[in-house]
Amino acid sequence: MILGKCPYCDDGNIEVRDKEVSGKKVKLYACTNANWKTEDGEMFELTENSICDFKIWQNSLAKYGKWLSYKEVRTLLDEDSIEVELLSKKYGKKLYYNKYISLNQEYGVSVIWD
Repeated sequence: MILGKCPYCDDGNIEVRDKEVSGKKVKLYACTNANWKTEDGEMFELTENSICDFKIWQNSLAKYGKWLSYKEVRTLLDEDSIEVELLSKKYGKKLYYNKYISLNQEYGVSVIWD
């Protein structure tokens, strides 16, 4: 499934890939020009023939109670930032709040803390 054009290279498209990390199935949204390899199933490195490094892990915001959907990634590719609902479990209470996230070449996405 193609979600949109790659923001980091000229001819790449962002596709959905199924990966397994620490025994759990996770989606990886990656450029068609980026190929990833792993030896232990946890650390993923670019192969030598990759010309792009775009990636967003579906669970990249899991510590905030958020897993990114296809639709959110597609919108993020079109608009550069989107508003998402995050969760804080501070002091034993669940508190939901909205923040914007944007593309980040090193981490995939970043929360914009204003």
